[in-house]
Amino acid sequence: MPKINGNEIRPGNVLEHNDGLWAAVKVDHVKPGKGGAFAQVEMRNLRNGSKLNERFRSADKVERVRLEQKDQQFLYEDAGMLVVMDTETYEQVQLPAELLGERRPFLQDGMTIVVEFYEEEALNATLPQKVVCKIVETEAVVKGQTAAKSFKPALLENGVKVMVPPFVGQDENIVVNTETMEYSERA
Repeated sequence: MPKINGNEIRPGNVLEHNDGLWAAVKVDHVKPGKGGAFAQVEMRNLRNGSKLNERFRSADKVERVRLEQKDQQFLYEDAGMLVVMDTETYEQVQLPAELLGERRPFLQDGMTIVVEFYEEEALNATLPQKVVCKIVETEAVVKGQTAAKSFKPALLENGVKVMVPPFVGQDENIVVNTETMEYSERA
């Protein structure tokens, strides 16, 4: 694995530090008036989700880890485990549902997700950025609310509530951004 200097750490880098795998979430380069410059790095543990703030001087060396990304097709869920199939080898793998976190309700049958592996261990899963969902319940349009940009709550078929524009009605399909969990457009 390549070693990088402390000042080369960027958000999104995966580092091996203190016998764990950490993803750099936020990096601030600090140059104090006295002393050498350093990078203040906020990191998240990829295995247990804990956070850590660490300072790296430019002379410090840290291991940068490359994760292998594989496309996996979601098949079904069984006892809190997601059963996915590798789209190239057709090998089935079980992943913990916690990998998706709060985006779990947007996972649909047959959907292709990107799973990041480190030495055959699944560490992260990413849904497609946009997903089509059906609105099962929303409020009626209130006339005269056109002066300001207004939104109304809508309940999706997967149980998630999102804010939608007033022109979107019940039983319509909409596109939801899975990263922000917000309405994107009509489907």
